[in-house]
Amino acid sequence: MSVYVDEAIWNWQGRKWCHLLADDIDELHRFARELGLHRSSYQGPPKTGKPHYDLTAVERERALRYGAVGCDRSTIIVVLRQLQAQLKRAA
Repeated sequence: MSVYVDEAIWNWQGRKWCHLLADDIDELHRFARELGLHRSSYQGPPKTGKPHYDLTAVERERALRYGAVGCDRSTIIVVLRQLQAQLKRAA
């Protein structure tokens, strides 16, 4: 299983942000925990249908050092759709 981060291009509150996703929801939470992210920062059901964590550019660099795969926006969209389908099957 892999964990993915796109480019930190989204501006918000004076920082650049990106998205952290994984092939599996449990893997996503495990990796986020290793990065020191709080579960409360998870953005997924029931808040939104797009399961992910938002990362700052600094956190993105740490995620890459921990083994996340850097990817473009189109890859993130593919992974997101697969993760959404997985969550639907589990429901």
